[in-house]
Amino acid sequence: MNNTRVTDALALRAMASAFDAQRGKLPVEGDPHRSPDGVTVARQISELGKLITDLGNDVLFRTADHGQEAHTSRVIDGFASAVRPAGEAASALGTVVHELSFLDRTEHLRDLPDARDAQEAATQVIGESLETADRVLHDAANSLHIAAEAVSPPSARLQAARRQSTIATSTSSPAPTPAAAAAPAARTARSR
Repeated sequence: MNNTRVTDALALRAMASAFDAQRGKLPVEGDPHRSPDGVTVARQISELGKLITDLGNDVLFRTADHGQEAHTSRVIDGFASAVRPAGEAASALGTVVHELSFLDRTEHLRDLPDARDAQEAATQVIGESLETADRVLHDAANSLHIAAEAVSPPSARLQAARRQSTIATSTSSPAPTPAAAAAPAARTARSR
């Protein structure tokens, strides 16, 4: 596997986009088109599982490569650091499914005061879990974008600006004249 800075940066960006896409699929309480339901959330858990597998494969293939480029350790770190938030998001969504299942099982008891309190608590846990999933997926996507930027080669525009800066610096400072080069340095005398 001979990955270049460009291909590795693209792979990191693609993974960041996958995390952003997962974030965009999260259920939203109160939205009739995106309200949480067990089937949709379970599918998303499966998709996060596939993302974790993809992250693991990206780390594995780069770690096992004996001809690693100098930037490869940053790429490995970028992919590896996204595993934890992906797992946290899957765990939070697992909690959502658990609470949705509880609400379904206790729906017929909604008129009982204790059941109503438990259902309200379950609804609150669902909201908090969805917020957690959103936050950790956002953090993972951002860390992958940052890793991609760190690995990316400088743009052609930046490289041209650096060359111009180097050329301007070398031509703007005059070369020392032979007389100035031959003059002895000024000495400061100290008395006791």
